[in-house]
Amino acid sequence: MASGMPSDAASEHGSVRIDSWIWSVRLTKTRSLAATACRGGHVRVNGERVKAAHGVRPGDEVRLFHAGRERIVIVKRLVRKRVGAAVAAECFVDNSPPPPPREELLAVATRDRGAGRPTKRDRRDMERLRGR
Repeated sequence: MASGMPSDAASEHGSVRIDSWIWSVRLTKTRSLAATACRGGHVRVNGERVKAAHGVRPGDEVRLFHAGRERIVIVKRLVRKRVGAAVAAECFVDNSPPPPPREELLAVATRDRGAGRPTKRDRRDMERLRGR
């Protein structure tokens, strides 16, 4: 550690595993979720589907489909260990589309508890609300 770099930072000339980097900059909650996303084909680096062990470098574009939305980020800095949210925000440039408004997510038909089984009319009303 004579170079003066913190132990959680990687060298600017090397590379870091994509699953580790995604977890380190807090795009996923756990590293195993990041690895699972890679296995499922939900992670692309520079347009190519990659495995969890693929190396990522500064300047790479990472696309991650996770939790119902797509995240598009450009790698600015490499980190090997999980860092705080403020430091993580400095490690990438977020080009993701904005998340959908919360109101659209909450449009779910609910029935009163104990109301019994829905009638055919109730079912049709619920399907009309859902847009079917």
